[in-house]
This record gives sequence, C-alpha cells and structure tokens, in this order.
Amino acid sequence: MDLVQHHIGGGRTEGRGTRRSDVFDPSTGAVARQVVQGTAGDVDDAVQAARAAFPGWAATPPLVRARVMFRFRDLLERNAKALAAIITAEHGKVLSDALGEVTRGMEVVEYATAAPELLKGDFTEQAGRDIDAWSMRQPLGVVAGITPFNFPVMVPLWMMPMALAAGNCFILKPSERDPSASLMLADLLHQAGLPTGVLQVVHGDKEVVDAILHHPDIQAVSFVGSTPVARYIQQAGIAAGKRVQALGGAKNHAVVMPDCDLDRTADALMGAAYGSAGERCMAISVAVAVGPVADRLVETLAPRVRALRVGAGTEPEVEMGPLVTRAHLDRVSGYVDLGVEEGAELVVDGRGLKLQGFEDGFFIGGTLFDRVTTAMRIYKEEIFGPVLGVVRVPDFDSALRIVNENEFGNGTAIFTRDGDSARAFVHGVQAGMVGVNVPIPVPMAFHSFGGWKASLFGDHHMHGPEGIRFFTRLKTVTSRWPAGIRSGAEFQMPTLG
Repeated sequence: MDLVQHHIGGGRTEGRGTRRSDVFDPSTGAVARQVVQGTAGDVDDAVQAARAAFPGWAATPPLVRARVMFRFRDLLERNAKALAAIITAEHGKVLSDALGEVTRGMEVVEYATAAPELLKGDFTEQAGRDIDAWSMRQPLGVVAGITPFNFPVMVPLWMMPMALAAGNCFILKPSERDPSASLMLADLLHQAGLPTGVLQVVHGDKEVVDAILHHPDIQAVSFVGSTPVARYIQQAGIAAGKRVQALGGAKNHAVVMPDCDLDRTADALMGAAYGSAGERCMAISVAVAVGPVADRLVETLAPRVRALRVGAGTEPEVEMGPLVTRAHLDRVSGYVDLGVEEGAELVVDGRGLKLQGFEDGFFIGGTLFDRVTTAMRIYKEEIFGPVLGVVRVPDFDSALRIVNENEFGNGTAIFTRDGDSARAFVHGVQAGMVGVNVPIPVPMAFHSFGGWKASLFGDHHMHGPEGIRFFTRLKTVTSRWPAGIRSGAEFQMPTLG
C-alpha cells in the first residue's frame, strides 16, 4: 500500500514515528493509502532544516524570490489537472470544483510574484533637521501553516506563497484525511527553484499540532479549521509567544428579499449550499427568507435539490460528490435526524443515498429544511454538509438582526434588486466577507480573506495585503549623520524639529 511520507530537508522520509492512519477513497469507501503520523521529533527535524535555510533565503533579494513564484505558478498551471485529480481522489469533490480550487490557489501565487513591490517600505527625507526616516518589512523566520481537509491545495496556497515571498521558511501540516496534494506542491516548488530546507511538510494529528504550537523556534502559525480548534490554536500559540491567525467555522446566511430574481437566486443558493457537498467554510447553510418570498423560494428550491446529480467526483455529469469520511457522513446524517426531532420541516431528505457500484461510498443527497428557527441546533451549529435551512422573517430589519446575532461572522450575502437594501446590508452586517447577489464572496488574491466574531481569532486576515503584514515585522529607522564634533548630550525627548 502507498505510504504518504513527510517532506523534510528536501526529501521524503517516514520520520521518527511508527503510527500510520488510513486515507480513504470517499467514492468507494476503500482505504486508498496510508499516511505517516509525525512526532514532536519530526517537527523539530523540520524546524532545524528550516532554521539552517533561513539566513540564505531571507538574504535572497525579493526579486529572486519572486522569480521562484513565477516559475511555481507556471508549474501549477501545467499540472493543474493532475493536482485536481489528487484532490478528487482523496477529498471527493467533483473534478471541475477541484480544478477551480487549484485556480484560486494560483491567483495567490500570482499575487506573491509582486514581492518586490509588496515589501517596499516608506522613506521620509528630512523627517527632522538633518534626519531621515524609513521603514522596512522583514521576515519572521520559521513559520507554520495548519490546513484543513476541504481545500488541500487552495488553503496551503493562501499561506505558503505569502510566507515564502516575504523571506520566511515554511512548515506545512496538512490534513491527514487528504495529504497527498501537499507533497506535489512541495515537489513543484522545488522544481521552481526553492532552496532545500525552505519548505517542509510534516503530516500528523494533534501531537504534531501541539509540537508546532510549543516549538520555541516557530515564530508564527496560520490555521484554517473549526472554531473550537481555532480558539485553541490562538490561545496556545499566543501563550507560547507566537503570532497567530486562526480562521474558524461559519454559519453563512443568505438574505433573500422579496424583490430578488428568484430563479437566479435559487441557482446561486444551489451552488453555494450543495457545491463541494457543503464542505466549505463559505458555503451558504441558512437562507433567510424575507416576507412573502419564503413560500416561492422553497417551492423553487425543492425540485432543484431533488434533481441534484450525486456521484463519484470523476464522473463528468456529477454535480456533488461524497463526503470525505464515513465518520463525517454519520455526523451530517445525525444533524438531519436532529432537525426532524427539533421540529423543522424536512422538505428534501438526502439520507440513505446508495449508488450502484458505489454502495460503500460516503454519499448523502442534498437536504432542504424549511421553518428552521434560531433556537434549533441545526441553525446554531456548523453542519459542514449539503444541508440548507430556510428561516422565515417578516422584514429586512429582522433578517439583518438574525445575521448579526449569530455566533459566526465569516461570509454572508443578500439577494435583491434594490440598491438601498443592499447598501444598508453591506453597511450594517457583522461579517468579514459580504456578497451582493454573489453567494460565495471569497475575495480575490489582491484583497484578503477572513471573517469576524467566532470565525476568526487573530488580527490579520489571510493572503493579499494582510498576508504580507502577517508574515513580516515592521522595522522603522531614524538616521542622522552629524557633521563635525558632537555638541554634547541631549536629555529632552527628541522632537526632530
């Protein structure tokens, strides 16, 4: 059986540990390969290799680092289909969705090619009499990223290019559920000319995560995952003196106004709620139907949900693939059970789906609930599956209040033809990313990604300008070259006037 190994010091290694875990083909339910489970010793080996490489990489001109990113971006484009196939094989999402994931990751690499511009400081001549002042951004050192199963290529590419272009050395801890893509990314980076030791990949579970959080030579940790783990990452990382950005869970709402284009809104909700089987932190899981649009919305959505084409992600006509593991399938099915118990109206039931030839796959059909209330657990908790709940409210103010009172604040959207409603929503909603007639408002690479409230722990959003700020330290220099003999000590606060 294939074994997914670490990438440390420029090569593959099984590391110091003896534990292994299974990696499944979600379409068949069969074990496809195994992945090594790292130890604190493996993390230390990776850190030592990174520390040795850091002085040389930090001293490399940003233009040279940018050229590595240029070559990496070209290699990603040439190998996009192969990367997408790896994603589909281990995650289960359909190939077109996997290819879109690779594309969104490439966009961040493209942004990182602007490293010479992004890392420029500011200069003030004659800030005081005969004094010049300037600022610069310098790399932190060895940094780490802990990434989730749902985007095994895109999320690492939100972190690595920013960190590497800024002159850091990077340690990636990918999800053990779909680890293979991380090794292909490492191979492509080295083909692009990244020096040995600048990038390491260490697989593992909580033991590796804790080793990263407590290692004294790791300066910063970037994380994407669930809110409980994000909160833990932030607290443990800060306690250890690290810089931390930890993106957590979501319960993204789409406010549907009575004046919306209903067919287009329904199509948008279908893709946002059921694309990637709902395993997206930006998936829409709550539709807030305002006033008389509720009945029409449910009547329009129901046949579309029933008609969803579910199957193996490799099949060209399939719209939704399986969930990532049997345990996650059981969890999502359990939430549907819970919704029925709580009194929500189950309009479309996706449980118990069996596909010929894929009877042991981790499949569930699209599920639609109506008359969900904010007191229900299926409303409050992140299900992370193809389950959409409709909440009915009488007016716009009630809809906005529901969104703002929710624990999470990752992404949200409004569907309307009224500019006043849209502007009021954008101005007043408490969420980090907002769409107007756009269901999944993931910012482009030259902006930054991140939520509010329990969806983000830390001060910085991810990639874009915020990514550069996170992976660098600001240094400001005040310089004077006095002419002649010094005139004596100065004991007052310098005003530079």
